[in-house]
Amino acid sequence: MGISNHFNNTLIDADMNKRLLLIGPNFHDFNKYVLKAFQELGWNVVLQSYDTPVHPFSSFNKIRYKLTSNKASLIESSRKAFSSGIAKKYKELSPELVFVLNGEMLSRDVVQTMRQSSKVVLWLFDSITRLPYCWEMLPCYDKVFCYEKDDIQLIKDKLSIEAEFLPQAVDPSAYHPLGDPNKKWDIVFAADLWKSERRKYLIQKVVAAFPDRKIRIWGIYKPWYKGLWKCLTRERKDVYTNRNASTEQLNLDYNGAEVVLNIHHEQQRNGANPKVYEIAASGSYQICDANPYIETLFPHGEIGLYHDEAELMEQIRWALDPVNKEMKDRKAREAMAMVCAAHTFKHRMQFVLETVGL
Repeated sequence: MGISNHFNNTLIDADMNKRLLLIGPNFHDFNKYVLKAFQELGWNVVLQSYDTPVHPFSSFNKIRYKLTSNKASLIESSRKAFSSGIAKKYKELSPELVFVLNGEMLSRDVVQTMRQSSKVVLWLFDSITRLPYCWEMLPCYDKVFCYEKDDIQLIKDKLSIEAEFLPQAVDPSAYHPLGDPNKKWDIVFAADLWKSERRKYLIQKVVAAFPDRKIRIWGIYKPWYKGLWKCLTRERKDVYTNRNASTEQLNLDYNGAEVVLNIHHEQQRNGANPKVYEIAASGSYQICDANPYIETLFPHGEIGLYHDEAELMEQIRWALDPVNKEMKDRKAREAMAMVCAAHTFKHRMQFVLETVGL
């Protein structure tokens, strides 16, 4: 069974008595969106979230992790402790379905035990190439879903497992138009820069190329713990916030921008990050780096796509030209309508349920 870019728009409610155990890392509001989607489909959901690289990533454990000479041992002991708690919760709940996001903190034993009486399903919302521990865990699951399309072939070649493509999605109650036509910003971008040389390079080029434009950059740029002096003396503090923003703040700034930029992490080869859908759902015009999946997702120019630095600059100049405002706004509305009609978390979770026969 495959997944198309444009999902069936008909959503089917499930049996309200069915129980689901949701296990996922604390990553923005991702767990909340998945939980809400399953609830809307009629499932009783219990969420067990975890921190990485150790759980809980409290101040004490942060210091332990920083100072220990054997990080692998600390991670493994944390994994065993978390898995023990999951085993107890599973026994209390007796769920029909266990839905796992990434699953870095689950031991092989607990997954295999749960699988004896329940469907246990994994959704990798990072590329498997960034999750070395998860490789050995893949055979433990009844079904594996990947958000990176190219990972499907990697998994098949290495483990002979037939994974399914399950792209990222959006919760339209979190990202949506606010109805204010006034634009506070010319260009908005949100993502960690310090972990991606590609992002950092392109954003620095954009800031330099548009010195007179009102630009807001959310995300860690020069973290204090990587160099306090560099953090304090960083350039363009009026542009680089050097901190993350809440969902509410991002939706506000997306709505208040003439154009919102999206630059994928280097791991993304043939798929889309959450911001592809979030920016579109906010009703804002998006300029995004192209890859095969995104090009098929927006085949009619609903968002601006670029393949290199020169195309990025060209796309920004086009979007900021008042002559193109009417066309730009129309394209943004088309992208919003398409995403909200077929690419919400509710659509994704319904596809999961249909695929695993629940």
